[in-house]
Amino acid sequence: MAEVVLFHHALGLTPGIVAFADELRRAGHTVHTPDLFQGRAFDTLEQGVAHAEQVGFGQVIERGARAVQELPAELVYAGFSLGVLPAQFLAQTRAGARGALLMYSCVPVSEFGSQWPAEVAVQVHGMDADPIFTGEGDLDAARALLEQAPDGQLFLYPGDQHYFADSTLPSYVPDAAALLSRRVLSFLAER
Repeated sequence: MAEVVLFHHALGLTPGIVAFADELRRAGHTVHTPDLFQGRAFDTLEQGVAHAEQVGFGQVIERGARAVQELPAELVYAGFSLGVLPAQFLAQTRAGARGALLMYSCVPVSEFGSQWPAEVAVQVHGMDADPIFTGEGDLDAARALLEQAPDGQLFLYPGDQHYFADSTLPSYVPDAAALLSRRVLSFLAER
């Protein structure tokens, strides 16, 4: 079974993120859910992003790095949207990473180094008409990352929702979320 660190999106550590982590736990995985916002939660993406900007994206990444300091090196790093920043950073830079699960977002590999580590398997998940994922460069970054990742997969789901796998939000798309969960569980079973 895998040990996973799951970083939340810009709304904070929502009940939907906790429910996703619990689903992974029920499958036998150890899952850590650091709170990058120190207890703060938001109702809208705009409010959450404004808070992240106030805190500083570098500080969000640093909080993620501090959250894993006492954990073993052999982790799978997972993130939803904003949580992809610390997840991708750690997967690229912390020795021993077993994998990366990047949901709704991906940043250029060059943000955290020159190369994706060949030994780190990765999955990227997003909706094919999500204006954030497809319109702000994330899809392009994912495709470029996969050119460097021998064990990389990109999964596009039909639809235009950003937070489609958070069961507590209006953007939740049950069929897409269920498929994402199956793919994530399959990925973790191999780690």
